[in-house]
Amino acid sequence: MTTPPASARNRVAPDGQIHVSALRGAWTGNRGCLHRGEDIVRSHRGNLWIICALQFKDRWSRQWQPNHYTFLYFHDEAVALAAGHRPCGECRHASYQAYRAAWSRAQEVPAPSAGQMNRQLQAERLVAGTSRRRLHRWSWRSLPDGVFIAADSGPQLVYQDAVFPWSTHRGYGQASARPRSGTATMLTPPSTAAALQAGYNAQVDPAVGDQLST
Repeated sequence: MTTPPASARNRVAPDGQIHVSALRGAWTGNRGCLHRGEDIVRSHRGNLWIICALQFKDRWSRQWQPNHYTFLYFHDEAVALAAGHRPCGECRHASYQAYRAAWSRAQEVPAPSAGQMNRQLQAERLVAGTSRRRLHRWSWRSLPDGVFIAADSGPQLVYQDAVFPWSTHRGYGQASARPRSGTATMLTPPSTAAALQAGYNAQVDPAVGDQLST
């Protein structure tokens, strides 16, 4: 679709904030037109927040086009999901269907439409009528792999028996042991966390698995 410039403010963190970062994006996506010129001037436009493939059917688009959605980039899919995005139904159709099916299983509802998921995720990621992030309390014991929690030191990925700190400059840091009891403050929207718990398999930077295998 497009190749991200290295120094643009278009990289998304797990809390949904948009930063300048040298991290390579594994995915692109958008939340509507957020820019004026080459500056980000709003956090979102509408409730359609999607995760897209970097390449799809040889399409190519230039970044920062006037009145065009703003290309955003995500370190991995776990970051994108934590920020409140979901898989695109066009360029990531198989992942979209898997996410939708996992949502249905987790919530014991018929397979939702894109619009239904968009509205529910919007309510879960932002305080109504604002751009302020909503946080959610969730038992450490039941957190699924691939969710992000908010810690005093910054966002942390939960994966297997460990938690991995994440930063916009270096990506994942050194793992520490995952707590076995108590309650975490979760960044990932609860509907997405439930979909992960029900079997949706989010792509995570291989550096995470490399740490666990050493």
